[in-house]
Amino acid sequence: MRGNLYNKMYYMRNNTYIKARCGATRCVALRRCIALLCCATAQRITAQRITTRRITMRRITAFLLVSFVCLMLAGCLPAENRNGETHGEQISETRILMSTVCTITINGTGDEELLNDAFEICQQLEALFSITDEQSDVWRVNHAEGEPIQVAPETVELVLRGIEFGELSDGMFDITIGRLSRLWNYGDENPSVPSIREREAAQTTVNYSQLNMNENVLQIKDSQGWLDLGAIAKGYIADKIASFLQSSGIESAFINLGGDIVVIGNRIDGNPWRLGIRKPFTNDELIGVVEVTGAAVTSSGIYERQFEENGRLYHHILDPFTGLPAESDVISATVITEDAVTGEGLSTIVVLLGSERAEEIFNQTQGFIGAVLILESGEILTVGEPQFRQEAHAE
Repeated sequence: MRGNLYNKMYYMRNNTYIKARCGATRCVALRRCIALLCCATAQRITAQRITTRRITMRRITAFLLVSFVCLMLAGCLPAENRNGETHGEQISETRILMSTVCTITINGTGDEELLNDAFEICQQLEALFSITDEQSDVWRVNHAEGEPIQVAPETVELVLRGIEFGELSDGMFDITIGRLSRLWNYGDENPSVPSIREREAAQTTVNYSQLNMNENVLQIKDSQGWLDLGAIAKGYIADKIASFLQSSGIESAFINLGGDIVVIGNRIDGNPWRLGIRKPFTNDELIGVVEVTGAAVTSSGIYERQFEENGRLYHHILDPFTGLPAESDVISATVITEDAVTGEGLSTIVVLLGSERAEEIFNQTQGFIGAVLILESGEILTVGEPQFRQEAHAE
């Protein structure tokens, strides 16, 4: 047991500005992030650069603003720290992959090929898990009409993790939600609420117990069932990149795949990584920071993808039993875990189930370290040992 897990506080309702000292003009990651931000505001990113769905420029711009602040808080210094002491080389690059902004920063090396190999892992796994790519494992299983399909071992591994999260959440987290999630189509420029008849028809196909696996053969016994691994794919891919870098001798790195973060070791100056937690429904305000060493930080929230219709907010975290966006008291969950795929599953489950079951869920999960939950009331709960600090200024 982790003792008394809950500590209560309230996030600042006034404007909060986070400042961090960082050698921005000399940090490759920051320069490229700024360059992407400028390009995003000036022109559209072409559809050819986005492999899974269209992204509005507003979403890209908002994410880049948050990424910029998080990179500063992470202490993204190149060859020297704040005191002018040198700590070795650093390489970094930001690319648009998986319909989001992905940044990989590696300390202690200037090997650009290593960086390219890391992004290649991301592209290869995205090609397996994409719900829209007709060559992907997920697409082939979804269109097999109940027939068994040979898939990659990585797909089987991720599906098995998804089943674990389904059991942990009593079915609230269900990777066979594909028909329902595509029906809502939050990636469209003008999403709308599906009809009751459409939702009910899609709900009948959601049941992870319909999955059948035999070695590398995967089958959805319901001919209309669809997989959607989007809730855990980025975390799984980030973990694979981290494992590759560690096997290559890297002792310090920062991997950020659309807000799912894995850090290897400490920062280049030897201190823990400091990562900002976004204040819900803002683009660049933070409620505070967490300090981590060799861990994953993942977040889920109802503010990430949402739209309004007839004065009501509809977010993307769907309840498979109602066919509608989940209703709980948790509007944002940031989870610190030993690996990112576990954090992705937990953060989504807590938003689905609410704060009352959070301690129970976390205690059942190996690799859980801590969490910061923001409730609809504005209250903040810290669970476990997240090393969280609520502050107006970060240095």
